[in-house]
Amino acid sequence: MQKLIGCILILLSTTAGGFLYGVEQQQYLEKLMYIRHILELIQGEIEYSGAPLFEVFGKTANRVQEPYRSWMLDLKRRVEARGGQSFRGIWEACTETKLKELHLKSRHMRELSEVGMYLGQMDVRTGRTSMQMYLENLGAEIEETRQEITAKKRIGNWLGVMSGLFLVIVLF
Repeated sequence: MQKLIGCILILLSTTAGGFLYGVEQQQYLEKLMYIRHILELIQGEIEYSGAPLFEVFGKTANRVQEPYRSWMLDLKRRVEARGGQSFRGIWEACTETKLKELHLKSRHMRELSEVGMYLGQMDVRTGRTSMQMYLENLGAEIEETRQEITAKKRIGNWLGVMSGLFLVIVLF
């Protein structure tokens, strides 16, 4: 009886592990989609209101959730104070410190940090074009990640079940 209960618990726990792997993958995709949403908000504010960047970040902070809100508020505070630091440096520093807890892949974090290089330029058209190019690139990344996730979720679920079966067979 104890062996049977142990086998059932092993199967349940490994299956749950595989399922949780799929949930983590889905949450990562949602993070990327939310970052795209934030950048679209920033782009829209810049294009339609023509406000300075610190005001754009303040307005955007009111419309997003944590940890993105603290990222936007820190950007607003630092851009307003500036202190001789370049916008690119401010953007990279805020992005690395405030969004570290998202655990983005290094490629995605690097690309997000590079947005600051173009966003703070005086030429609005170049900044708009660069932002649009980044958003299109991010959209392609999201679509690619979405396709990968469906396969990874399925593999994770099956690996959870199969590893549980393997353990049950080995222990029995």
